[in-house]
Amino acid sequence: MQHQQRRIHVGEVTLEVAVVGEGPLCVLVHGWPELWWSWRHQIEPLVHAGYRVAVPNVRGYGGSDAPRAVEAYRMTALAADIAGLVEALDEEQAILVGHDWGAPIVWSTALLHAERVRAVVGMSVPHVGRGGPMPPTELFASLHADRFFYISYFQALDVPEMEFETDVRSSLAKIYWMNSGDATSEVRKAMRARKTGYLDGIQAPDVLPDWLSEADLDRYAEAFTRSGFSGGIHRYRNMDRDWHELADFDTARIPQPALFLAGEHDSVLRYAPGVDLMQLMAPFFDDLRGQVVIPGAGHWVQQERPEAVNQALLAFLEGL
Repeated sequence: MQHQQRRIHVGEVTLEVAVVGEGPLCVLVHGWPELWWSWRHQIEPLVHAGYRVAVPNVRGYGGSDAPRAVEAYRMTALAADIAGLVEALDEEQAILVGHDWGAPIVWSTALLHAERVRAVVGMSVPHVGRGGPMPPTELFASLHADRFFYISYFQALDVPEMEFETDVRSSLAKIYWMNSGDATSEVRKAMRARKTGYLDGIQAPDVLPDWLSEADLDRYAEAFTRSGFSGGIHRYRNMDRDWHELADFDTARIPQPALFLAGEHDSVLRYAPGVDLMQLMAPFFDDLRGQVVIPGAGHWVQQERPEAVNQALLAFLEGL
């Protein structure tokens, strides 16, 4: 199936968007460091199920606009982009599906632009309000004081960009592998060790995992070689700003039908040592219809286990 991309003005920015199919609109929102291509296994099944599917490159990624200012990547702006995309496609509402940072984006769009959202699916990142009693960078510093934590590392301007852009393809191969269900226990230990850089102690796999072809990696590498990593990493640099700006929504409940899905080995679920984030979700939803854990999968769940993800996603949509 051909995935022809269009440039669509959504308000503040213009996004590069693949749009295919006919029927109710379903918007798929990727995370870091990914692209619309991360949803390659979901597009065709959704179209065959009778949906019109729109898959943007989030601002800062691929050929979408990439503002220079850090604050341009605040959550209110990214949620407005998705709501603006629904409007630009002449739809009243859409079903939103997000993975990694795409999950907080769709959770937030469901709260901030509720009239535009028919239902919402988040993958990998649970919604638990603002997530803590203090700004995130302070919370992470207290929780991970004795080891490396990448979100704290990402706060330094230009430092992670320089690390990843030294060899874009190798960096991406390491990032995808180390956060997948295929990573060895040694790699997981190296991720948590005290170190100075994200990739320290991580070797690229001799052979890519089955779910990531050389052509897929080439596609990602070419895009990030052109765009750089700043747009995506700026999202992390707005977490404290979001914590303050979205204070009024701290205890708000997402009103739309919702689903959460994650891989069994997703490290995001263990952000807070000793805390089961999935168990904390219920008070923040009016209609949370399921929490699905995909056996064997890591963080890149819709790429690693597409059949299981598609089955859960389509079952949820059929129930709307």
